[in-house]
Amino acid sequence: MGVEKSLKKLVAVAGVAAGLSIFAVSGANAAPNPNFHIYIAYGQSNMAGNGDIVPAEDQATEPKNFIMLASHTANASQRSGKTTQSIKAGEWAAAIPPMFHAFENLSPADYFGRAMVDSLPGVTVGIIPVAIGAVSIRAFDKDQYQAYFNGDGKDIKSWGWINDYDGNPPGRILELAKKAKEVGVIKGFIFHQGESDGTDDNWRKTVYKTYKDVIDALDLDENEVPFVAGELLQEGNNCCGSKNGGIAQLKNNFKKFGLASSKGLQGNGKDPYHFGRAGVIELGRRYCSEMLKLIDKTIDPNAPAVNLVDPSKSTVPDEPPEEYGPYTEAIAIPGKVQAENYNKGGAEVAYHDESKGNEGGKLRKDDVDIYQPNMGITVGHNQKGEWLKYTVKVEADGEYEISALVAGDNGTGSFKLFMDDKQIGDEIVNEGKGFDTFSEVSGGKATLKAGEHELKLEITKDWIDIDYVEFKAVSAQPPIGIKNIRFSMTEAESSYSVYSMQGQKLGTFTAKGMADAMNIVKMDAKLRKQAQGVFFVRKDDSKLMTKKVVVYE
Repeated sequence: MGVEKSLKKLVAVAGVAAGLSIFAVSGANAAPNPNFHIYIAYGQSNMAGNGDIVPAEDQATEPKNFIMLASHTANASQRSGKTTQSIKAGEWAAAIPPMFHAFENLSPADYFGRAMVDSLPGVTVGIIPVAIGAVSIRAFDKDQYQAYFNGDGKDIKSWGWINDYDGNPPGRILELAKKAKEVGVIKGFIFHQGESDGTDDNWRKTVYKTYKDVIDALDLDENEVPFVAGELLQEGNNCCGSKNGGIAQLKNNFKKFGLASSKGLQGNGKDPYHFGRAGVIELGRRYCSEMLKLIDKTIDPNAPAVNLVDPSKSTVPDEPPEEYGPYTEAIAIPGKVQAENYNKGGAEVAYHDESKGNEGGKLRKDDVDIYQPNMGITVGHNQKGEWLKYTVKVEADGEYEISALVAGDNGTGSFKLFMDDKQIGDEIVNEGKGFDTFSEVSGGKATLKAGEHELKLEITKDWIDIDYVEFKAVSAQPPIGIKNIRFSMTEAESSYSVYSMQGQKLGTFTAKGMADAMNIVKMDAKLRKQAQGVFFVRKDDSKLMTKKVVVYE
């Protein structure tokens, strides 16, 4: 063991002497390619690579659609096996072993990546490889690694292996992950460690922390980025198979967890710690099987193929940002402000939403949650602090009565309205009749000035679904009785609105009854074009669509 350590130390120092690049993370000019799946692989010696390399199988040909973001710098002559490939820290290269250090061998990460590519046609896989033999889990904790290498791990530090990572393994993982996230999607972690530690509750908490620190620094979601751990060698003469029960309990620490079994995998016949070549390859494939159960496997057919030399050349061009302004046109007051017709402009400009993605999946493709509970369109899943902005046009100075059609099951979900940043009306609270039962709730009165304004709807308590907010002018004259109307009018004109099949409001007009309204819609060429010949016409004082109009061109 002493001779092996000395040899590894010399090779590691030679790798450092060749020049470890200090690379900066630069901002990408486009969106990450959704078909470029990137995995962080870390741990100790079994992850670093202890399987025998067969150059003709592992190194002679570049693996299909499988690349690595090199974690260290090494010339081809310094690397194990017979590869002609030199690598430089912070640069992409074909995922040819050894990936973790120049002196290592075949890792489960090698055949994990190859198996993932084979399982997901159209996907390119990238690996971020950072592992060090014999280390404690503390070596990957940003708050403990320095004390560890100056204490219990000082012998490992003296071997020079950590120099490949500038003495900071967790820092190297984060540097590389930030760079990778510019061009691809961080899809998951694969992990193998435990021989040097007891796999007790403290160990499990530290393992989770090493993952969570990266997740938080990259602004990722635990619910979307799984963690797959590998069991330790358990067959034959082994050191640590009894620790696998503790590793399995990691499932209680992670939101999405998988366990790659080591059952039946043979050791290298030389020591009680390490898998042999066949075991390393099969363990990599088992990591793949577990990961496939946990990730979103959707392929984007419109994304370009990943450039295997420089993935930044195959990112997805950003769509130009929406200019801030009305979704269609300024919303007329008096009238209804449909909740889903918030302004264009994007997050933190036209809206703020606490959850990622449109959970209702209707109408718009940003983070506002839009549902279609019946025939109408509703903004739901509203949480305290979220807000939406609307451009409105008040027709005349005056006092307006405010109401809203809302639903909820807690009787507390609520929102307030602001006109040009000044609160108007009263807080609007749902009546708690259930999310399937919408009711009209008063929002008090407000005095408004004629002209164009910005209306802000801000959620003040969790869980209220909102169909619309309505403003009605308060007349200075007493209302005319129904009997008088009947004497003076044959059929009153009413306000009608027309909507597309997707629930988008296309316009408002007046008509003498529904038949008249339908004829107006059928004769309007612009409307026919916008709605592709299929409309819903609704009388504005009605809560439901009353007529469907189909025009055949």
